[in-house]
Amino acid sequence: MFHMIDFDQIDLLAPVPNGEPMRQYYFMKLLKNWVSKREEELGRKLTYQCRTFGCQMNAKDSEKFAGMLEEMGFVSSEEDVVDIVVYNTCTVRENANQRVYGHLGNLKTLKKKHPDMMIAMCGCMMQEPDVVEKLKKSYPFIDIIFGTHNIFQFPELIQKRIEKGSMVVDIWDGTDMIVENLPSERKYKFKSGVNITYGCNNFCSYCIVPYVRGRERSRNPEDILKEIEDLAKDGVVEVMLLGQNVNSYGKTLEHPISFAELLKEVEKIDGIERIRFMTSHPKDLSPELIEVMANSKKICRHFHLPLQSGSSRVLKEMNRRYTKERYLELVENLREAMPDISLTTDIIVGFPGETEEDFQETLDVVEKARFDSAYTFIYSKRTGTPAATMENQVPEDVVKDRFNRLLKLVGQTSKEQTNRMEGMTLPVLVEEVNRQLPDYVTGRLEYNTVVHFPGDASLIGKIVNVHLTKAKGFYYMGEMEG
Repeated sequence: MFHMIDFDQIDLLAPVPNGEPMRQYYFMKLLKNWVSKREEELGRKLTYQCRTFGCQMNAKDSEKFAGMLEEMGFVSSEEDVVDIVVYNTCTVRENANQRVYGHLGNLKTLKKKHPDMMIAMCGCMMQEPDVVEKLKKSYPFIDIIFGTHNIFQFPELIQKRIEKGSMVVDIWDGTDMIVENLPSERKYKFKSGVNITYGCNNFCSYCIVPYVRGRERSRNPEDILKEIEDLAKDGVVEVMLLGQNVNSYGKTLEHPISFAELLKEVEKIDGIERIRFMTSHPKDLSPELIEVMANSKKICRHFHLPLQSGSSRVLKEMNRRYTKERYLELVENLREAMPDISLTTDIIVGFPGETEEDFQETLDVVEKARFDSAYTFIYSKRTGTPAATMENQVPEDVVKDRFNRLLKLVGQTSKEQTNRMEGMTLPVLVEEVNRQLPDYVTGRLEYNTVVHFPGDASLIGKIVNVHLTKAKGFYYMGEMEG
C-alpha cells in the first residue's frame, strides 16, 4: 500500500528531483512513456516476472519491484519469456547461490533467442563482491545488478540500462536511508508483510546477513502505523511485522520505543484482526513482550524463536548470547503465560566443532520445548563469516546422520503437538483454493498451522470457524461450521 502519486503533476522537462521517492516516480513516469512506445512498436503489452528466493523480507521487496513495474505499465506474466525478469536473491546458505546460478544457465539460452529481454539481479547475494565479479565475468548478458540497500532505485537503474545499452552495476556498501511510499503489488489482498526494521546488529558467527543487509535501523512508528492503517482500509485483515530481529525494534530511533509498545499501537487499528511478527532473537525477548501477547486479542499465539543449537558451548561459539538454560526458561515463560501457544524454531546441525554431546543437548531441547515445527538446516559455510575459518569442520557423513536423527525427533514432537487440537473448532483465515483437492480451500490457524476443508474461492480472505476433524502431522483436515 502506498500514497498514489499523480503522474500528471510530474514534469519530465524539469530537472530530475533529488529527493526520494519523488526521484523514482520521475523515472517511473519516464519509463511509462517508454513502455507505451514499445507497446505500439510490438503490438502487445510488455511483461515482467519477479522470482524470489529467501525470506519474507525478500518477498516484501519483490512486491515493491512488482508495484513499480506495474506503475511503469508492465503486466505480470508466467510465460518463460518476458520483457523484464527480476531475480531477488538470498545468500544465507550456499545452495541458495547454486540455485540462482542454475537459473542463469537457462536465462542465457533465452537471452540469445530474445536479446531484448532485460534481466535484473538483486538481493543479498549481490552484496558479495566475489559474486558480482563472477556475474560480470561469466554472465555478461545480465542487464542490471544491484543489492539490498538501494532497491528503491530500481526505476532509475532500468532507465540507466536503456540509455547505456550495456550492463549496469550499482552496489552500495551500506546505507542509513529508509525510503518508503513506493508502489507495492501484494501477493495477497487480505494479508501483508510490513517492514519495521532493516539490517541486523547481532553478528552471529555463521551468519552473513549483517554483512549483506547492513546495520540495524528502525522505521519510525508513525510511518509503520500509517502504512498499516492504509492496509486495513484496503481490506487487509492480517499483518506480519518483519525484521531480522523484531525484538530489538526501536533502539536506533531518536525517541526509542520498545517492540511491545509498537504492538500495542498496532492492535488499536480498526480492521486488523490478526498480528504476526518474525523473526525474534531470544536474547531480546522481554517479559513486557510476553505480557502484551498474553493480553492481546489480535496477536497470534505463534512465536518463532530460533534455537540454532541446544549446546551452550556451541551457542557461545555462534555468538548467540544466550544459553540452553536461558532458552528453556523463555519457553517456560511463554507457555506459562499462553499455554496454547505454538512455538516454532530454527536449528543448525554440524556447526564447526559440534560434538555428539553437543548434538544430544540439541535433541534434549527439542524434547523439552515441544516445538510445533522446526526449520532444520545443515551448517553452510559462508565466506566472510567467522565460522567459515573455524577449525574442526564436522565431516559430511556425521552431519547427515545427525540431521536425519533430528528430523525424526522433530517429526515426532511436531505430530504430537498438532494432534492436541484435533476435534476443536477454531477460526481459520482462508488463503487460497486448494491446488490438489477439488472443491477445497486452504487456510491457517492463528497458531500458523495449515487447515484444508471444503469450500470455494468466495471464502478467500475471510476468517471462518472450522472443526478440525483430523490431524495429519503438520496440517489438519476440517469442516466449516456455521
